[in-house]
Amino acid sequence: MKVSGVVVSHGHAAELEQSLPALAPQVDELLVIANVPGSVPATLPEGVRVLENERPLSFAANANLGAANTTHALVLVANPDAIPEPGAVPILRDFVESHPRCGVAGPRMLYNDGSWQASRRSFPTVGATLVRRTPLRLIFDPLTWQRRHYLLDERPEEPVQTDTMLGAFLLLRRTMLDEIGGWDPGFRLYCEDIDLNYRAARAGWERWYVPAAVVRHEYAAVIDKRFLTWHTLWHARAMLRFLRKHPERLLALR
Repeated sequence: MKVSGVVVSHGHAAELEQSLPALAPQVDELLVIANVPGSVPATLPEGVRVLENERPLSFAANANLGAANTTHALVLVANPDAIPEPGAVPILRDFVESHPRCGVAGPRMLYNDGSWQASRRSFPTVGATLVRRTPLRLIFDPLTWQRRHYLLDERPEEPVQTDTMLGAFLLLRRTMLDEIGGWDPGFRLYCEDIDLNYRAARAGWERWYVPAAVVRHEYAAVIDKRFLTWHTLWHARAMLRFLRKHPERLLALR
């Protein structure tokens, strides 16, 4: 199976200077979507194509656009600041190829300093989200109260099935994307990866965490650091959309 790489850049030319040289040799085609001017460095690896948007689109809409403008059976959607270590994409590709019901595969993610990143998670609950995204987290430390959500007590060394993973670097089976209708472009920035994995699960597709594939990612986590920013409001709106689409999650309180 061949891999089409899609990277959405929203003014991240500097990050692409680091990530594209690492990613390009590992995929069979690579498309960069320039969501705003200044999104692409002056020099690109050989063969990298650029699609410039006339107006900015949501991340999910751009992921769909990338899938529509590539051809291979597997679609890798990556953030500009996600840098795969050598062999990371082939490891994910070989795993998906050998597991016919694997619709989503994600790597072990590390911060740039080499420390572990909680990229594999359980589906969110109402109670857990309220703690993470409101001043309640000053009372209930999310990393203590929500160990089950962040799966902090589990650091598997072998592939395991999971609920969801950060959308910063996901290898997706195109037939799965076609079946579930791709990403939901109604999510502006947050929760589109959770929604994608949730709909994949409901359609019977497996989601696998494959720790032999390693990706460095400097997860900004803006909404984990400050209250009452535009990002906070966008996240709240995204969670409300997720709950409107999947009201059964209201029964999962913690």
